Amino acid sequence: MSQEKVDRYKQEKANRKKLMRKQHIMNMVRKGVLSLAALALVAWLGYSAWDMHESGKERVVAEVNYDAVTDYMNALSGDAAVEEQE
Repeated sequence: MSQEKVDRYKQEKANRKKLMRKQHIMNMVRKGVLSLAALALVAWLGYSAWDMHESGKERVVAEVNYDAVTDYMNALSGDAAVEEQE
């Protein structure tokens, strides 16, 4: 039993640099993913707040007078009706 422990310890000691490097890389990846998620959350909250602020503002409303277009279309319709009767 103790010889197994000694052998396992020697093997862990031999691979310690590799294991430490792997753990370091995984920690960096984990931190990067969490940072991106936090950044996305902050950006989403900021955009939502900006959108709510903008939606509360009064918007400019433009009125369009279509009388001239309606008169023109009626004139065209009237001309077509006259041509059909002839």
